[in-house]
Amino acid sequence: MEIRAEVLLIVLGSALVTLVPRVLPLVVLSRLDLPDWMKAWLSYVPVSILGALLASELFLQGSRLAPLGGNLSLAAIIPAIAFAWVYRSIIGSVLAGVAAMALLRAFA
Repeated sequence: MEIRAEVLLIVLGSALVTLVPRVLPLVVLSRLDLPDWMKAWLSYVPVSILGALLASELFLQGSRLAPLGGNLSLAAIIPAIAFAWVYRSIIGSVLAGVAAMALLRAFA
């Protein structure tokens, strides 16, 4: 099997473009002594991003606002949130949400 130079360069370039934005901030920030207020502020970034992704998935269909009636995603998240609240398990919450969505799709 032969690998063409163009394909190899594309794969290596893609790896570089993917790796640099992830590793560079980690390397730079690990060497800095950040103030406590900035560390506290940065701790909210993952939660904010996850919330934004979740909200767009739940409330948008394409670029339009999804109707609340008949929104299976919105109905399926209720058992997932309840499971997360009671058991504090990410895997369990995901499984509860997937099971709820499967049941809703099966019977809707």
